[in-house]
Amino acid sequence: MTTDLHGPLSAYAARLHATIGDRHHVASPLGAWLLLAVCATGADASDPAAEELARALGTDLASAAEVARTLLDAPHPLVASATALWHLPGQGHGGSTGWRAALPATTEVGALPDQAGLDAWAREHTDGLIDTFPLKVSPEVVFALASALATRISWATPFDHTEARALGAGSAWARGLRRVLRSPSQGHRCAIVSGTRVGDVIVHAAPAQSSAGAGLVVLSVAAAPQVSPAEVLAVAYDLGAGAADGSPPAGSRSLFDLPLGETALWTVREERVRTRAPDGREERHQAILPCWSARGEHDLSAPALGFPAATLALAKALARPVRGFEARQTAVARYDRYGFEAAAVTGMFGLVSLPPEGLARTAELRFGHPYAVVAVATDTRADGTTGPWHGVPVFSAWITDPEDLDDSTT
Repeated sequence: MTTDLHGPLSAYAARLHATIGDRHHVASPLGAWLLLAVCATGADASDPAAEELARALGTDLASAAEVARTLLDAPHPLVASATALWHLPGQGHGGSTGWRAALPATTEVGALPDQAGLDAWAREHTDGLIDTFPLKVSPEVVFALASALATRISWATPFDHTEARALGAGSAWARGLRRVLRSPSQGHRCAIVSGTRVGDVIVHAAPAQSSAGAGLVVLSVAAAPQVSPAEVLAVAYDLGAGAADGSPPAGSRSLFDLPLGETALWTVREERVRTRAPDGREERHQAILPCWSARGEHDLSAPALGFPAATLALAKALARPVRGFEARQTAVARYDRYGFEAAAVTGMFGLVSLPPEGLARTAELRFGHPYAVVAVATDTRADGTTGPWHGVPVFSAWITDPEDLDDSTT
């Protein structure tokens, strides 16, 4: 599973972060990718939109749909996940039924909520980290698809703290901050890694408290200041593939192979100590990094992100023509001494044109004199046939003596 998803997700993350740019932000490429993968369950592989969707996913539609079902139907203990497909009331039964059965079992399917309902769904499935749904519902919306991911963890070993000047004389942050984080002597992992696509990088891995064998590792990766954010993010995804195993990253350098002194990324110093290292050469690492928080509101309409194709594929599966779409993601995160929390809600709307303006007449029907009432049974079976009670008048009345409304019922 990890190997199957890592390549497509890394490529998708590169495109998503590229559309956001170099500003401070947080996003969930997985949250957006999962939404596309859910659409893949109903896509017709021969349709041009399906081909575009597969390109955005970075894998064939069947594989993407299977990954989505596997992840969503067996949720991680430390990562809450949810998906939903909503449609206009009375209009969700078009299209084939086969693709519905292929949806993840946990995907909520039902009538399109109002804005308050969408906001409540976002709050519920992000443990309150996100208050509002990323899109605003309107009369043009005929269906909606959403995903939510959330985590709130404590570090297995909390950080220590130190003065901000420990970030180094060349750091502008050292002059603007007062206190920063320092990794503890045990429990966190640090490395200097060579041979990446951007040369040397520094890596810090903070593990969360585990739950029944499942955990979460938050990886921080820095390269030389002149390296672009896109390149550093790509290296972080490369290194993330092995972070869960707990082993040193490939290319980790021995401190005894590095010159003493200071660079833009690290300082190596040497001292005489008593050590039980077999060769008498002990290596110690510590990381200095700041607390941070971020919030992002991301437009997902770029064709490379796959949502135009996903909208068309889902519209065909639902037998609902659309004229356009909206897709956005809201993401938040906080990283501090004691833990990490993050959430993302991704939403997609299929839109139709509003009808042209015209005239409308409204009739108010007034039952102000004697009238008849007939109570008729309905008897519709699951297979579409009707039973013997269907259409049978069961009660009837002639109303000549109306009563006043009982105030206690209002």
